[in-house]
Amino acid sequence: MGTYLLKKTANTFLTLFGVVTVIFFLFNVLPGDPARMMLGQNEDEEQLALVQKKYGFDQPIFTQYLYYLNDLSPLSFHKNDPDHYTSLSSANYSSKTLLALEKGSVVLKYPFLRRSFAKQDKKVTQILKETLPNTFILATASITIALFLGLFLGLLSALNKDQRVDRFIMVFSTLGMSLPSFFTAIIFAWLFGFVWHKYTGLEMSGSLYELDDFGEANRLQLKNLILPAVVLGIRPLAVISQLMRNSLLEVYNCEYIKTARAKGLGSQKILFNHAFKNALSPVVTAISGWFASMLAGAVFVEYVFGWNGLGKEIVNALNSLDLPVIMGAVLLISTIFVILNIFVDLVYKYLNPKIKLT
Repeated sequence: MGTYLLKKTANTFLTLFGVVTVIFFLFNVLPGDPARMMLGQNEDEEQLALVQKKYGFDQPIFTQYLYYLNDLSPLSFHKNDPDHYTSLSSANYSSKTLLALEKGSVVLKYPFLRRSFAKQDKKVTQILKETLPNTFILATASITIALFLGLFLGLLSALNKDQRVDRFIMVFSTLGMSLPSFFTAIIFAWLFGFVWHKYTGLEMSGSLYELDDFGEANRLQLKNLILPAVVLGIRPLAVISQLMRNSLLEVYNCEYIKTARAKGLGSQKILFNHAFKNALSPVVTAISGWFASMLAGAVFVEYVFGWNGLGKEIVNALNSLDLPVIMGAVLLISTIFVILNIFVDLVYKYLNPKIKLT
């Protein structure tokens, strides 16, 4: 286990290094001056020059790349020059000096994702902290709905193979997988939030917390979670139900199930003691993949329903070319994907101890 975790940690750093490299050069070849984006309409040549020097925008692209790696690295170097980008005063790092040198210092710090161009120099980490919890709550609610309903429908379909119930569930799951999330979101928002509003009491848009009528305090609005969670959970629900059905039918054809039947075990004992656990492996893969993609792919659903999450923030950042926010969000999502993959491997090991972790 120790060797596996050490190997996975090394692979994680290599993967994230590749992601950082790709997103940096991808977004920094876009036309436009980052300093001018930060200053907006109030810039003059002197201010532009100061901002370019402060943030290293006046340096060659490869030097800027090294600055970005220096920002992200927990162990980094900073010059003593207060006007230089890699000085502690300009970046406002919360850090601990490990080694003082003549021209600078080596410090230990949290990864620095820089500052937003569009939100008055606000830290990207602060923006992500404010938006990620809402997206996490939405993704968790969605995958919970998809998991319980998907497993139930998959079991029901497998136990009633080729009957009307099975055909109906298969049609539903096929339809659920084929409908784009943004289209489903618009239909659900219009039907349940507008046409049937007086029956459902749901709104077309709204986030987890909203200002009260006096604009003085945020109130928890759990009802605003219902529609986006259901819409976001439809596609994984359809996938899980089909995977569970097919996996369970495949397990039922295995020799040890036939042996259990020959010994006279009841159908319920065979299902829950032997078949169900062994049929979960493909479902675990689907859940992990969908949960990670929900954190990234909730963009359209959040935007349609006005849910103040990471997806909506990414759309706003793309519209305003707020590069640090876009890059920080992509890096965060990539990190979540990598961590979830390791977690899934450990779950596989629990479900089937015979699996060797490599």
